[in-house]
Amino acid sequence: MKRLITAALLTTMMAGTALADTTLKLVEVITSPDRTETLKSIVAKFEEANPGTHVEIISLPWGEAFQKFATMVSAGDVPDVMEMPDTWLSLYANNGMLESLEPYLKDWEYTSDLSDRTLELGRDVKDTAYMLPYGFYLRAMFYNKKLLAEAGVSEPPKTMDEFLDASKKVSALPGKYGYCLRGGPGGLNGWVMFGATMAGSNAFFNEDGTSTFNSEGWVKGLTWLIDLYKNGYAPKDAVNWGFNEIVSGFYSGTCAFLDQDPDALIAIADRMKPEDFGVIGMPKGPSGKAFPTIGYAGWSMLSSSENKDLSWKLISALEGPEGNIAWSKRTGTLPALKSAENDPFYSSDQFKGWFEELGDKDAVPTTMPTYLEEFAYFKDSLAISTSQEALLGDITPQELADQWADYMTKAQQKYLESKN
Repeated sequence: MKRLITAALLTTMMAGTALADTTLKLVEVITSPDRTETLKSIVAKFEEANPGTHVEIISLPWGEAFQKFATMVSAGDVPDVMEMPDTWLSLYANNGMLESLEPYLKDWEYTSDLSDRTLELGRDVKDTAYMLPYGFYLRAMFYNKKLLAEAGVSEPPKTMDEFLDASKKVSALPGKYGYCLRGGPGGLNGWVMFGATMAGSNAFFNEDGTSTFNSEGWVKGLTWLIDLYKNGYAPKDAVNWGFNEIVSGFYSGTCAFLDQDPDALIAIADRMKPEDFGVIGMPKGPSGKAFPTIGYAGWSMLSSSENKDLSWKLISALEGPEGNIAWSKRTGTLPALKSAENDPFYSSDQFKGWFEELGDKDAVPTTMPTYLEEFAYFKDSLAISTSQEALLGDITPQELADQWADYMTKAQQKYLESKN
């Protein structure tokens, strides 16, 4: 009888322990094998520090993530925490699906370590932190120190005029060029940055939904880039160049300047000595401002979570110094924490350029209008073919601007009408 009672008590205690265990669901949407393994390692430490807690990681392939996550939500299969791309934030925050992280940030020991840009972009909707960005894909300018010195350029350019002058001088060297122009796939960022910088504004639309692409300032910026190419300050083949070509064009010493995100640093640092190149903020235009494109993603808590305090603990483990730096190193982003600048990995002069740009109030981050259904076609098809026509002289800069403005105006006005 005594054994039976003891067994019964043990069974009851085990059942109580099982009931006390908690499972959190974490959805990853920008997925790759390396990223998932890194996520698992951070989560394993979180589970170890929180006995009785299990985190179920659901990894969605990026190409299908938007549709798959929407299907999960419609079926009521909503996670506690999710990886939130910048392009999704408005949709889910405005639909009331995301929990405000403001109450947690008030008491978190690392809130003061979050960069100003992290908090600014995390509060993009209703000035409320519905997401904590874990890092940034920010464009900055690589420059080849040896080529500039050979061309008689004493310091890297800070303005568009200085950039053009330096490109002209480098291009006078045999077989060398100023700028690694990305005229092929993925080239829209350059057109947008230089267009906005000459215009003094990164607003894509007026209040009535009409596009600014064919406004005087934007046309001036598009003309500036087309003329740079026509004057021979970029390689002739650059009209077709994509990511691999511009990166190799830089590290091979073909051209002196390259605008890219930190993920290009891996290939460049493998092939160039650190003292031979540097990274600075994008050159500023007549308004004294630059408009580098930026992309980011972060962590959000779903408002339907039944374990909000524990979900916050998971987010804080992912966003805290150990988790955030480990994650950023693997994903090729600039980390969200100011203290990351002290990490040996980020202490090089090259990374300093991106951190300075993030902290520069006159370097205004520019996010693309990806909320428009038509934007994907514009970015990956229309913008490429028409900009190549303009570079080759088949259409004028004004005709290029008008085509872009016509297409984007229709898309934006359709979007505005759907909101009424």
